[in-house]
Amino acid sequence: MSEIKFSSAQKELLVQKLQRYFASELDQDLAQFDADFLLDFFTKEMGNHYYNQGIYDAQQLLTEKLDYISDEMYQLEKPAN
Repeated sequence: MSEIKFSSAQKELLVQKLQRYFASELDQDLAQFDADFLLDFFTKEMGNHYYNQGIYDAQQLLTEKLDYISDEMYQLEKPAN
């Protein structure tokens, strides 16, 4: 699997979200550099877990949809006497 990377705009948005979270929930100021460093840590150490869960969720949804299509196709079968 390739490394998880964000565009500059995505990373900026995520850093801002971390800063807002620290300010509102923890009543702490998180400097730009610290937030960037923390985001890199989360991405490296935990990102694969979120990525894998997304894959599992997509796989489950695809299985459900394919089962539905298979059932619908079965309904189209005509009796062969």
